[in-house]
Amino acid sequence: MNRYGRKESDEGRPELEERVVFVNRCSKVVKGGRRFSFSAVVVAGDGNGRVGYGFGKANEVAEAIRKGTEAAKKALVPVTMRDRTIPHEVQGEHDGARILLRPASPGTGVIAGGGMRDVLAAAGIRDVLAKSLGSNNRLNVVKATFAALMQLRSEAEIRAERGLPEAAPAGGNGSAGAEAAAVEAGV
Repeated sequence: MNRYGRKESDEGRPELEERVVFVNRCSKVVKGGRRFSFSAVVVAGDGNGRVGYGFGKANEVAEAIRKGTEAAKKALVPVTMRDRTIPHEVQGEHDGARILLRPASPGTGVIAGGGMRDVLAAAGIRDVLAKSLGSNNRLNVVKATFAALMQLRSEAEIRAERGLPEAAPAGGNGSAGAEAAAVEAGV
């Protein structure tokens, strides 16, 4: 068990949590009747800032889920987080699906629906406000959520990109910074 109460594999890496977002049944009419096939969207994440999704198709549900799980494990990407929420508001789009993610204060929980909840929970985000604005096709909502998560950047990344100095550590009552400036100026 790690400090978040999650199981770890033998190598010390967190064990991946898999969530089946949805299973779709498709039928093809043939001479002898109907042939069914299944597709599954699966999300996998370590609960610590890495998440991926996979799409699997097969003639049986279990096989479709297995294929989706393998694809999700191969497609893990890092997600930028601040504490257990996201650093800033972001929107994501994929085809007709549009989503909005907003950071939330601690204790809020994951306020999200559809495929978004599974993606955010698997990534380890615990406090977030989310809204689906367009299509409710679950595969496209999952892809739009990933598009939004890939846009997230930390304050340090933004400062480096803009050529700004690193932020001063947050400290006491605010007068300490003024005192340090006065000492440097020789006052």
